Amino acid sequence: MTAPETESLGVGPRRAARQHTWRVQAPVVAVVALGGVLGAFARYAALLLWPTPPGGFPWATFWTNVVGCAVMGVFMVVITEVWAAHRLVRPFFGTGVLGGFTTFSTYAVDIQRLTDAGHPRTGLAYLAGTLCAALAAVWIGATAARRVLRWRQS
Repeated sequence: MTAPETESLGVGPRRAARQHTWRVQAPVVAVVALGGVLGAFARYAALLLWPTPPGGFPWATFWTNVVGCAVMGVFMVVITEVWAAHRLVRPFFGTGVLGGFTTFSTYAVDIQRLTDAGHPRTGLAYLAGTLCAALAAVWIGATAARRVLRWRQS
């Protein structure tokens, strides 16, 4: 049986559920898009400031990914252990800004370019180095944030 208000409007239960879902999800999609634009703009600025020469190690992309991962480690500690954030903060900053800022697709393209240009060792070093550094950065960011929190609480 459908709710009386949906029957009187001539809206079936499925359509009402879709409209409700859209009203709930539209703000999330909007903040992810806005955050993604801001993060991608920051990444693009970094790549313009520190361009990679042909066949060279892509330091700007490497450090963008490592810094983004470290910030994600700190951010997750803050919003899960310290601050009861608004429901749109995580999608805006975590998925949007940091998702747009970090660029693991460019990382993959950089590896392919290095290999195609005859620099497979550099490509392999970049592949392994970025993965290890990014994982370490998340862990270091989260651990440092927790230590700062404990220090402030004592």
